[in-house]
Amino acid sequence: MSNLDRQRPAVAPSRQGFRLDKGNGKVFGVCAGIGDYFGIEPMWVRIGFAAGTILGFGTFALVYLAIALIAD
Repeated sequence: MSNLDRQRPAVAPSRQGFRLDKGNGKVFGVCAGIGDYFGIEPMWVRIGFAAGTILGFGTFALVYLAIALIAD
């Protein structure tokens, strides 16, 4: 067993359903909540939302706002 097999992930996924993570969030906690739910680093989710907003002509900004208003 290599050293990589024994390491735990930096962010443990939440198995209780999606929730906003306002403690670790920057604006509404949407990206931190998505990162927690899928077990990935929230910074990657933030980069994805920023790139999607720029490349999608603001569509991801509307999706972000919808998630912030609907969740929790």
